[in-house]
Amino acid sequence: MPNVELGMPQPPPRPLAKRRASVGSVGVGGDHPVSVQSMTTTRTSDVNATLQQIAELTASGCQLVRVAVPTQDDADALATIAEKAQIPVIADIHFQPKYVFAAIDAGCAAVRVNPGNIKQFDDRVKEIAAAASAAGTPIRIGVNAGSLDARLLAKYGKATPEALVESALWECSLFEEYDFRDIKISVKHNDPVVMVNAYRLLAEQCDYPLHLGVTEAGPAFQGTIKSAVAFGALLSEGIGDTIRVSLSAPPTEEVKVGLQILESLDLRQRGLEIVSCPSCGRAQVDVYKLADEVNAALSGFPAPLRVAVMGCVVNGPGEAREADLGVASGNGKGQIFVRGKVVKTVPESKIVETLIEEAMRIAEEMGIDPLGSDDIPSKAT
Repeated sequence: MPNVELGMPQPPPRPLAKRRASVGSVGVGGDHPVSVQSMTTTRTSDVNATLQQIAELTASGCQLVRVAVPTQDDADALATIAEKAQIPVIADIHFQPKYVFAAIDAGCAAVRVNPGNIKQFDDRVKEIAAAASAAGTPIRIGVNAGSLDARLLAKYGKATPEALVESALWECSLFEEYDFRDIKISVKHNDPVVMVNAYRLLAEQCDYPLHLGVTEAGPAFQGTIKSAVAFGALLSEGIGDTIRVSLSAPPTEEVKVGLQILESLDLRQRGLEIVSCPSCGRAQVDVYKLADEVNAALSGFPAPLRVAVMGCVVNGPGEAREADLGVASGNGKGQIFVRGKVVKTVPESKIVETLIEEAMRIAEEMGIDPLGSDDIPSKAT
C-alpha cells in the first residue's frame, strides 16, 4: 500500500456567533477584542506593593486592572498608581461617592461604581456625569446579587436576572438624562445560570459594553469551572466585551484562566496548547508524567504551538498529525510529528528533549526567538 501524505488538516469552522455590537472605550467594547482583567489584593494605599502586583498581572497577560478604594488613603494613592501602572487602572468604589470624584481627578482609566451600596448615589449622578464627561472617564455600573438595591429585592423577592437587569438599566437611565453614555455594565451573580440569563436579558435591551463575571465563583477549581461554563455560553453567543474570573486564588491565576477561556473560544490568539490523552489500558507510556514534563519544559514558550502528547497507537498518530508538533508513544519509543509529517522516531527517554528541540526549530522558522522566555532551556538534560 503506498504511503499517503495526509499533511495538516484544515480546522473546522468555528460555531461562535457574530460579536454583539457595542459602543465602548478604554479597550472595551466596539471593535476591541474581548479583554481579560483582574483586581489587586494589596491595600491600594501601599503604592509600592500595588504597583508590584500590577506589574505581575501585566506580565501574566492582564489588560485592565481594578483597585479597591475603601479609604481616603487609598484615594490619595490613585494618581501615582494610575500614572505608573503599565495597564489601565480602574478604581473600584463602594459606599462613599466622594471617592468617585477622587478617582476621576486622579486620572484613572475608568471608575466602577456599585449603586446598591453607595448611599444617595442616585442624588449624585448629575455631578458624577459632569465630572466623568469632562475628564473623558468611563463609568462601569456594577450590579451584584449580594448588594442589590433593597427596593428591587422587595419587588422580586431575590436577585433574579430581571432584578439585576432592572437595577443596571435604571442607573443607566439616570446617567442618560445628563447625556452621559460612556458606560459599561456588569450584572454579576454567584450562580452561573442566573448570571447567564441576566446577561442575555441585558444584551437584548442595550448596546453598552458588558463586563462578564461570576461573582464569588469560589476556590480555583470550582471557580474555574463555573466561570468557564458561564463565559463560554455567553461569548459563544457574541455576548461579552471584557471578563474577570473571580477566584479565591492569586489574581495572576484569574488571568491565566481568563486567557485560556478566550483562547479556547478562538477569541484570542492561541499560545502554547498541550493536547494530551487521558490515558487508558492501551497506553504504553506514563502519559500523565510525559504530559507534565512537556508542559513544564515548554512553559512560557513564545511561539503559538499546539503540541500533542499521545500514549498509544489508536488515536495517537492522528492527534499528533493534527498538531504543530506531537508524539505518538508506544513500545518504548515515540514517533515525532511536525506539521503532519513523521520526522523521526526516538527512544522514550529522548521524547521530551526532542520535542523541545523541534519546538525551538519551529519557532525560529516562524521568526520568533525561542529563547524569548527564561523558562525555555536551550537543551533538555
